Amino acid sequence: MTIDLAAFAKENGVKYFMISYTDLFGGQRAKLVPAQAIADMQVEGAGFAGFATWLDLTPAHPDMLAVPDPNSVIQLPWKPEVAWVAANCMMDDAPVMQAPRNVLNKLISDAAAEGMHVKTGVEAEFFLLTPDGSQISDEYDKAAKPCYDQQAVMRRYDVIAEICDYMLELGWGPYQNDHEDANGQFEMNWEFDDVLNTADKHSFFKFMTKSVAEKHGFRATFMPKPVEGLTGNGCHAHISVWDKAGKTNVFADDSMELGLSAKGRHFLGGIMKHASALAAITNPTVNSYKRINAPRTLSGATWAPNTVTWTGNNRTHMVRVPGPGRFELRLADGATNPYLLQAVIIAAGLDGVRNAADPGRRYDIDMYAEGHKVRGAPKLPLNLLDALRTFDKDRSLKSMLGDEFSAAYLKLKMQEWDSFMGHFSSWEKENTLDI
Repeated sequence: MTIDLAAFAKENGVKYFMISYTDLFGGQRAKLVPAQAIADMQVEGAGFAGFATWLDLTPAHPDMLAVPDPNSVIQLPWKPEVAWVAANCMMDDAPVMQAPRNVLNKLISDAAAEGMHVKTGVEAEFFLLTPDGSQISDEYDKAAKPCYDQQAVMRRYDVIAEICDYMLELGWGPYQNDHEDANGQFEMNWEFDDVLNTADKHSFFKFMTKSVAEKHGFRATFMPKPVEGLTGNGCHAHISVWDKAGKTNVFADDSMELGLSAKGRHFLGGIMKHASALAAITNPTVNSYKRINAPRTLSGATWAPNTVTWTGNNRTHMVRVPGPGRFELRLADGATNPYLLQAVIIAAGLDGVRNAADPGRRYDIDMYAEGHKVRGAPKLPLNLLDALRTFDKDRSLKSMLGDEFSAAYLKLKMQEWDSFMGHFSSWEKENTLDI
């Protein structure tokens, strides 16, 4: 049943709604709408100039209307008079097919047409920095192996507990929080869900984490590699597919290797087939490639892949199968767009199922110590340009995601790369001034 937002406001004391959408670069955009105006907005949407955000639109385009999905509404636990609601972008009574949430909705429909109900969970890692972003916020967090450091996590108890309390209040089922492998880094986990719900929660989690951190005088960042020499921010995704009713896990088959069914293997095969092109979506920034192609970090391991391989319960590969009926994609980083991450997982996996893709050989070696022994497995892109070029060549993946989206994404991301290449760095002067 569709929620009536005006009634929701009256029942819950909401004064304002944040009608929010996410652009191609993962930027969260919103208008603050008084509750008295939400009834019309729920039908007609809030008007935006799409060109003013990271979408491939011009100033001449008509208004883009962000039509709220009332079933996504979340009352801000830290400011209950405001409610956040995810929106679908429309223009001239048609969906804007480059808008990330619309891309995901299309792929959900494509999968549903083939009786596939995708469920996912994400592990969103972040750093707590000083307000200017120049250093980690905890001056005592200096251990060489800081992962799970109980003193360090308790020094940031007020931030972590507040966020976790809010997730409990929202019914997300958070189940663990920890200090991660880098100094100043944390991870918080909540239960997996239907893929659209996971994307909305992931989007809201980033907003909530940044907001709570600011409230406590810190700056939260999901940047892939914010501190040189330390482990970067990953965003591992746990993936399973269920039947049309969402009751039976069709990836689970105890008679098969690692408990992964034939359909699960084919879905995994699609991920492996498209992995190097996936990186343009899962690792979408220049900085992303400082994480997946990083030298050994202070803790001793990057915990990030650089080769397209899969395994059982082994964290040194791009994909691991930690238990029956699901697998973990370890490629994505903190900069990934919450909606595009889920969309590209479905696109690659669905293509794999349709074409009975073989995931290839399973490796159980320590890739960090013995990766040089692997022959024939593709390497992940070395930089954003390589990733974009690989994505551009992957016609089937681009078609699955939609031609309008793919063209817009490539155009704007190539402009971003060109901007980066036009930037003069201190490294250039330090290394070539006297050549």
